[in-house]
Amino acid sequence: MPHSPYSAPSGRLRLARGASPWLLPTAATAALSLARAGRSRRAAAVAVPATALTAGMLWFFRDPEREIAQGRVLSPADGVVQSIMPWHDGRTRVAIFMSPLNVHVNRAPLAGEVVSVEHVPGGFVPAFNKESEHNERVVWHFGTELGDIEMVQIAGTVARRIVPYVGTGAKVEQGERVGLIRFGSRVDVYLPEGLEAAVEVGQATTAGVTRLDRD
Repeated sequence: MPHSPYSAPSGRLRLARGASPWLLPTAATAALSLARAGRSRRAAAVAVPATALTAGMLWFFRDPEREIAQGRVLSPADGVVQSIMPWHDGRTRVAIFMSPLNVHVNRAPLAGEVVSVEHVPGGFVPAFNKESEHNERVVWHFGTELGDIEMVQIAGTVARRIVPYVGTGAKVEQGERVGLIRFGSRVDVYLPEGLEAAVEVGQATTAGVTRLDRD
């Protein structure tokens, strides 16, 4: 498969858009404390945890290039399938849990047009908890060749900020980056009626690579 602008491999470290408010203050603290560590015991004490935290932030906010797979509906998130539920309108909801160790950038499950991006206020209970159904979220609707596809980014206890990258009316390619959930949480995709889930509960997924529906 030829490379696209959304899948070209690269040797350099790419960081997710939206990481700066967290990463820059942490990195600045680490750099300043390291510079002063030789003259100040207090700075030396701060340098080690600040440097470790900066390294952790770089890992948390990594945004690797992907070779986008072929398939009708691709996973929008790195994580583990938490549940597969038939929905009241005939669709099937596939919920993907993202841990703090996963890549946090989410990708379009299909090519199409962003019909709407809606922020819905709510709570911040852990994403694996049933009560997370009422958490802070961003609800996406994509107009695709399969009709309307709904995707929901759900915040959790730690992930209290969802950062959309594109807005209503934008044209997106399958596997294109569309947003970020800081520090993990959950992403739901609703498969249209008539499509069967190809994944299983507990299965690991890779955004833009794992196919969610079965032929």
